[in-house]
Amino acid sequence: MTLKLCIVKETTADEKRVAASPESVKKLTALGFDVHVEKGAGTAASLTDSAFREAGATIAENLAKALADAEVILSVRGLDADSLDGVKAGALMLGLLNPFGEKPRIEAYAKAGIRAVALELVPRITRAQSMDVLSSQANLAGYKAVLEGARFFTRAFPMMMTAAGTIAPARVLVMGAGVAGLQAIATARRLGAIVSATDVRLAAKEQVESLGAKFVMVDDDEAKNAETEGGYAKEMSDAYKQKQAALIAETIKKQDIVITTALIPGRPAPKLVSAEMLATMKPGSVIVDMAVEMGGNCEGSKPGEIIHKDGVILVGHRNLPSLVATDASTLYAKNLLNYLTPLVDQEGGALKLDQEDEIIRASLVTQDGEIIHPQLKSAA
Repeated sequence: MTLKLCIVKETTADEKRVAASPESVKKLTALGFDVHVEKGAGTAASLTDSAFREAGATIAENLAKALADAEVILSVRGLDADSLDGVKAGALMLGLLNPFGEKPRIEAYAKAGIRAVALELVPRITRAQSMDVLSSQANLAGYKAVLEGARFFTRAFPMMMTAAGTIAPARVLVMGAGVAGLQAIATARRLGAIVSATDVRLAAKEQVESLGAKFVMVDDDEAKNAETEGGYAKEMSDAYKQKQAALIAETIKKQDIVITTALIPGRPAPKLVSAEMLATMKPGSVIVDMAVEMGGNCEGSKPGEIIHKDGVILVGHRNLPSLVATDASTLYAKNLLNYLTPLVDQEGGALKLDQEDEIIRASLVTQDGEIIHPQLKSAA
């Protein structure tokens, strides 16, 4: 039995990624899937219909034809609620579904009988590393954030010694030393900047310093327990936040570019840079707020806008991985393939979702007409 699998064209504004690459299509076909790609799905990522066709996919003229009788739906941001009429009940849909921020849409998936998998909920365990969409996309986002900071900065990054005089190197502060932050540090260092970094997790100190950056943090007892089992930063106490804010206020006035990356799963982004801190920065300084879609780390930053405030440029790009769409799509497609492969029953030609499996249990949000994820149910 051959299962139809479709890759849909994204409709979200500023989304250039696609949930497949020619390489992943070849491997999905080898697994036994009949792969259908919606026409133009990869165009914005420079992945052409002809490339998908040569890899073994059928090009569907429109979304309705792509979805018709599809057992598996691969997406980046998930289907819109008004696109569900043609979806087969029981179909498995994978994507970055933003389940805590898009609850009405998750409810629509449940009502349509879709088995929806939110890939951002895949646990950070060794067995799931190859499926870790957040890491693969954050890595590229951290790289691009520094390049965007350089684009708006009116000076050079490296020290330059010329007959006309010496140019001092740029000073870059990276706030948050997760996957995105570490890549931002590495990229800024490669461009020749003097880099500092801050994180609430003491465990990040060694990684930051190994990349040649100076580590800045409040080192107390609370900092020693600032990491969750999943490797994310915990929400810190108000007392710690005050001490950290005082340290950052002193540090930030010396910086040329600040990259903020701090996110807490399922929560608004913590405010790290206040209006008072902005007022102390040098004219022409740049802040790239990577958390802007979740409320922002910087006071005054807005999604999708470039704002000039007190001489500082606030860069609020919504979707940094989408600005590196070809590589972001390729990595994302590999994450999807790695998630899907263990679910295929080669003998019966069917999909098996073992809800006792830790990965499935953590990421499956709807099934049999219901929202089944415990966190979403408790939030409701």
